[in-house]
Amino acid sequence: MMVHAQSKATEAPLLVAHRGASYEAPENTVASVKLAWTKRADATEVDIHMTRDHQIVVIHDKSTKRTAGVDLSIAANDYASLKDLEVGSWKSPDYEGEPLPLLEEVLQHVPDGKQIFIEIKCPKEVLPYLKQVVQESGLLAQQTVFIAFDWETIRQTKLIFPSSACYWLSGFKQDKTSGTWEPSAAEVLERALEAKVDGVDVSHSGPVSAQFVAAAHEKGLEVHVYTVNEIADARRVMKAGVDGITTDRPLFLREQLGL
Repeated sequence: MMVHAQSKATEAPLLVAHRGASYEAPENTVASVKLAWTKRADATEVDIHMTRDHQIVVIHDKSTKRTAGVDLSIAANDYASLKDLEVGSWKSPDYEGEPLPLLEEVLQHVPDGKQIFIEIKCPKEVLPYLKQVVQESGLLAQQTVFIAFDWETIRQTKLIFPSSACYWLSGFKQDKTSGTWEPSAAEVLERALEAKVDGVDVSHSGPVSAQFVAAAHEKGLEVHVYTVNEIADARRVMKAGVDGITTDRPLFLREQLGL
């Protein structure tokens, strides 16, 4: 568990490129990850799914339809059926021919001193195979961060990667009548503590406040937020003292916030 010696409200938040620098490049590709570094991101985030033959591919959706134009289930196909798919031209003709990458290929493009947030979108059965890929990558433990919405998945991930940061992802829904949030900020922090992870990664549109962040830090938990592309939102969560901001536009936020 990461322990805060003091509040991080006075420190600059980590800027994490969402699915790579996905405002300009096709999400979850080697191109978007490489672009993230030129856009001065501190870290990049990617999503993973596992194929039928236990290969880990970098893609957000369960199917290849949205980014490849061909409707193939990741989990129901071997990698051999997916490896020649093209996932760049939907974003821009400049990226025509960009392949659907394996996680191991993306990890090769994480420079020294930078981090990669790996969002586990598939069932927890991926974890032994994920451990092997990450170990073979040669990245230091502090360069790999794991995030997942599924509570049991992130709990088990922390057991498998004890030296890497693991954050539980959570969204929020607000009752239109009462204005209360579900889950509550307190519930999110309590669940994170139960999972023995290092923090939470929550929607910036939820109850993210200085009080929430301070409460998390007092419990030894970090607070990261997603996905922030507007300056007003970025300034609000930065003022609250969050530890990290996930964005499609890392360089834009860095310049506008003076980081």
